[in-house]
Amino acid sequence: MKKIRQSLIFKLLVGLIIGIIVGAHANESVISVINVLKTISGDIIFYVVPLIILGFITPAIIGLKENAGRILGITLTICYVSSVGAALFSYLVGLGLIPWLNVPAKAVDLRAIPEALFELKIEPVMPVMTALITAVVIGLGVLFTKSKTFESLLQEFHRIVLWIVDKLVLRLLPFYIAFNFAVLAYEGGIIHELPVFLKVILVVIVGHFIWLALLYGIAGAVSKKNPKEVFRHYGPAYMTALGTMSSAATLPVALRCAGRSEVLDQKIKDFTVPLCANTHLCGSVLTETFFVMVVSRLLYGQFPPLSSMLVFIFLLGIFAIAAPGVPGGTVVASLGLIISVLQFDSAGTALMLSIFALQDSFGTACNITGDGAVSLMVTGIVERRKRKKGK
Repeated sequence: MKKIRQSLIFKLLVGLIIGIIVGAHANESVISVINVLKTISGDIIFYVVPLIILGFITPAIIGLKENAGRILGITLTICYVSSVGAALFSYLVGLGLIPWLNVPAKAVDLRAIPEALFELKIEPVMPVMTALITAVVIGLGVLFTKSKTFESLLQEFHRIVLWIVDKLVLRLLPFYIAFNFAVLAYEGGIIHELPVFLKVILVVIVGHFIWLALLYGIAGAVSKKNPKEVFRHYGPAYMTALGTMSSAATLPVALRCAGRSEVLDQKIKDFTVPLCANTHLCGSVLTETFFVMVVSRLLYGQFPPLSSMLVFIFLLGIFAIAAPGVPGGTVVASLGLIISVLQFDSAGTALMLSIFALQDSFGTACNITGDGAVSLMVTGIVERRKRKKGK
């Protein structure tokens, strides 16, 4: 019970429930204070976002030098195709299903939020998209110039950002969600919309299992081996990911699960499983694609245009490869896309962060379990090439 109370998902759920209860009964004075706290906590989180991108993506690019080779290219290609495929699958399902979920258009006749008592603007050190480009450019520069000094500095910076995430962002996130839902409850729309969120999360979880079934089916066809001999060992990894919400924390369990499979090449497994923990985020991408459609319809009254969604999906597959392995890492890394490509405002991004965080453990579990399918595909491709060379 103590472990459950200390888990992030429990704290997020408690924050959501408390926020709704307080917001539904708050008067103007109370909601004015809550709105100020929401703005400040949100500004702090958004301030840290560029630091997270620089602190995680740049070292990840530099680390690729240790995994250079043909298997790296094969693995990353499969990861990208899997993520884009999951996003396209989610988009098509969303087009057909979301209208039947009774997701309302932008709410009208909501109570106005009282004017803030004061403003304390905390601007990020740079825009999110600038941080993404900067991370890629610096990472490639250090990689090709072989700068040991900058490599060491970036590794130190990575540890600093990891501490900031652990000690600040993750502890602040439940409060931010509580403040956010308190404001939504005060407006009056969240009580009607909450059942929609629960239905949406359930649909996404079912989508995870459908995509995993498809992924393992393709892996079996590519490798000519029984995929059951891989995924049947992944139960402990799936449950660990549900509890930790972290691919990195689940990695030791995932390696042990993959090691029990008799159809995986153990050397390939030792390479692909750690790599995929940071580059294969099919479950998170599937979730985010579905959620941006729901939030867009909820707040803006319509789905994003097809052209914008296609650009978003194909770029999201790239950004997901190096997304930070923290709760909500995929949506954090892609905030630049959500803002610049889909034209979400601060309300849309805040709602995306909130509902994405609530299901992030299921997305992480899907990511980790899907890594076994990627390992099986790579095993089959490498073994087939060896047989061709042997002829």
